[in-house]
Amino acid sequence: MEARYGPVQALHGISLTVDDGEIVAVLGANGAGKTTTLRAVSGTVARRGEVVFDGRRLRRSPEAAARLGIAHVPEGRGTFSELTLLENLRLGAYTRGDGLEENLERVYGFFGWMRNRREQPAGTLSGGEQQMLALARALMSRPRLLLLDEPSLGLAPMIVREIFGIVRRLNEEEKLTVLVVEQNATVALESSSRAYVLEAGRVALEGPSDELAKDEAVRRSYLGY
Repeated sequence: MEARYGPVQALHGISLTVDDGEIVAVLGANGAGKTTTLRAVSGTVARRGEVVFDGRRLRRSPEAAARLGIAHVPEGRGTFSELTLLENLRLGAYTRGDGLEENLERVYGFFGWMRNRREQPAGTLSGGEQQMLALARALMSRPRLLLLDEPSLGLAPMIVREIFGIVRRLNEEEKLTVLVVEQNATVALESSSRAYVLEAGRVALEGPSDELAKDEAVRRSYLGY
């Protein structure tokens, strides 16, 4: 798969595989192509090459991706600050059109604090709460594949651990498949079964997460020891 922004090519023949029920991490420095990889899958950037989901070739359309069960939580959260928490969650269910109340109860099961604050404007939530709301909104569509872009960005370590704990719980309890882009390599490798390391729009390393955590180049570049 290749992707570009106008004349600038950001991905150079990347090949990734995410098996059903897996958590797979994508690591790399700024500018390595991590975010572009997720955008290419969800159809929000021009791409060449095939993206195959559940045996079907995916058209380059965010709407097509969403209707097939792919939810993309972009970097920067993207919540609607003027709307309430509940209104944000309802927007996440726009592709389903049924079972709204049942789905809300399911989401509150993962994010219990949201129930009593559902009328609070999203813009008044803390950064960590807004990241959780972005994740919860994506879950309202009952996705089969979750694309998660830099969920730890700007958050305290305790909040990061809480968010990744919820992601692991979703994977274990609902068998949700996750492709996560993350600069915090330590928590990403702890939470995933496999990982890819990107450099300049290409796959430099790939393998089981526990093995990559022991790789000297990965430890030196991303783990700080």
